[in-house]
Amino acid sequence: MSVRMRLKKLGGRRDPHYRVVIADARTPRDSRTIEEIGYYNPKTDPPTITIKEDRAIHWLLNGVQPSETVASLLRKTGVLAKLADVRREQKKAASSATAE
Repeated sequence: MSVRMRLKKLGGRRDPHYRVVIADARTPRDSRTIEEIGYYNPKTDPPTITIKEDRAIHWLLNGVQPSETVASLLRKTGVLAKLADVRREQKKAASSATAE
């Protein structure tokens, strides 16, 4: 099963807001999801972005591919930088475990 991190649209035609969700890549945009990990409201000034960092990192470490828009939101909130740190720590721990 191919899993993606993407946006789910809520709100009216002129008042969109979105949820950041984990969903099967084959399902329609606003259908069933596996987990909701945050939200994004572009109508506020500045835009409101709230993402559960621990859950986002968990899913990204397990191979979930973010959409382009979600990747830019993750970059703005600093989640991708933290993901790089976690991967670096895992690589360091793995190399020290094999050296012993």
